[in-house]
Amino acid sequence: MDIIIWVAIMALFVLSFIGLIFPIIPSVLVLWIGFSLYAFTLGTLSLWFWIGAGLLTILIIVADLIANQYFVKKYGGSKWGERMAVIGVIIGSFVYPPFGLILVPFLLVFVTEFISSKKANHALKVATASLLAFLSSTFAKFMIQLLLLILFIVNIIF
Repeated sequence: MDIIIWVAIMALFVLSFIGLIFPIIPSVLVLWIGFSLYAFTLGTLSLWFWIGAGLLTILIIVADLIANQYFVKKYGGSKWGERMAVIGVIIGSFVYPPFGLILVPFLLVFVTEFISSKKANHALKVATASLLAFLSSTFAKFMIQLLLLILFIVNIIF
């Protein structure tokens, strides 16, 4: 029975990383389900683990928000540009991932900013900024999720 539970936990961990490419899969929630499955069936996790995991989870959410706002605002993007970036990520996750995640938001932001400013150069800068925001926040989420898994493994071993 333990083997089946471990396979399920590992599948959840892999699924959490797939969620970086398919944002409809809530990566952090899937990780927490894996942690909880372990805690309720195979063993306990320390209070320090739960505190660390909670803080790192908050950091994932903040990293995502800050990256998007920072890059888009830095290059003069509009609120509609930010919204289109989010919509583009959702739509792009269904359109030939991971390339849809890069192209669809980029194009939506470019068109939105071009319509609002009538300047192709400005629209290109903002669209590029939204792409950088997505890539940097995805990288940050990957690293933090990896850190969460390391924290989990260390907690189990020690």
